[in-house]
Amino acid sequence: MKPTLIAMTLVLVFGCKQQQVYTGSNPATPQKTAVVQTDMTPEQLGELGAQIKKEPSRAHELLSAHGLDDQSFEKAIRKITQDPVASKRYTAAYKNAS
Repeated sequence: MKPTLIAMTLVLVFGCKQQQVYTGSNPATPQKTAVVQTDMTPEQLGELGAQIKKEPSRAHELLSAHGLDDQSFEKAIRKITQDPVASKRYTAAYKNAS
């Protein structure tokens, strides 16, 4: 797999600032939204990475829609890079969705 595709995806994810949800009347005490990590296939992650590349301003929204945050997305991508077959599947899906 081309490491540049993964690197680009990670740069896009980390380049987007994490939004926080404020509750109550005191905005000085931020509460992060709960995020549920999902097990996505390499193809789904590839398509998501391509969507984030197309619309970097919506990265947080796109990740949240899949039950992910920046850290869980990064972890999933790293897991894929450890498996050559999964890396190829990710790359193919990324290219097809781009």
